[in-house]
Amino acid sequence: MAFRQALQLAACGLAGGSAAVLFSAVAVGKPRGGGDADARATEPPIWTGVSRPGPTVWDSNWDRREPLSLINLKKRNVESGEEELASRLDHYKAKATRHIFLIRHSQYNVDGSLEKDRTLTPLGREQAELTGLRLASLGLKFNKIVHSSMTRAVETTDIISKHLPGVSRVSTDLLREGAPIEPDPPVSHWKPEAVQYYEDGARIEAAFRNYIHRADAKQEEDSYEIFICHANVIRYIVCRALQFPPEGWLRLSLNNGSITHLVIRPNGRVALRTLGDTGFMPPDKITRS
Repeated sequence: MAFRQALQLAACGLAGGSAAVLFSAVAVGKPRGGGDADARATEPPIWTGVSRPGPTVWDSNWDRREPLSLINLKKRNVESGEEELASRLDHYKAKATRHIFLIRHSQYNVDGSLEKDRTLTPLGREQAELTGLRLASLGLKFNKIVHSSMTRAVETTDIISKHLPGVSRVSTDLLREGAPIEPDPPVSHWKPEAVQYYEDGARIEAAFRNYIHRADAKQEEDSYEIFICHANVIRYIVCRALQFPPEGWLRLSLNNGSITHLVIRPNGRVALRTLGDTGFMPPDKITRS
């Protein structure tokens, strides 16, 4: 009994702070109160036997593309009934699977005073070559490359693209590096200002909503899409896609040039095939800087 009581006490912690402004902007994560003294209940593991504060079910309409949610049931024809409903549901139902490959940029010069000066190191260029070779070896018909507009991501894309001739590429500011959401637990070595979470968090959440979703109903064949960006962005996207607490993004770690593979099924189910894979690189080429 003492052990159970200890676990119950451990299931509550103190939280709060600057992430509150971000929650109001993007409406993700667990709601928080306004002060440092507010108590926030966490969800203990199942093995503890401690009851959970609420249901932990999969939100099938996480991308707002669940067919039933796209139909205005008020306009339903009473005479045709279920047949019409089935036909309309089929019209909005996804048929294809999306394969999302999230690539972290290669090693770069962290001492550059300006963003344009933070170019890839010689080792970083080698890493990009190895990542490009790995992607090409998969034998997949990649549909497109979407990359961050930051210098290190652009240069990584330039090298990878040489190994994937004919694959179109698009640059976007949405995938630029930033502070997605206040991490939990907090870390002492990295504490952005609250305004950075507010600005970057809304943008990175917009990137998630724009790029991570089930296939459009008009898409007939499975797609293979590459996104070349940054560690914070990728880690946040993975947490959001798997419906894990997004505040936990900093608990994950990604090597430079690593490959993370998400699969989004037609029914909206999401699976993580690989996270930060660099097994194709020699050990002396692996970095996380």
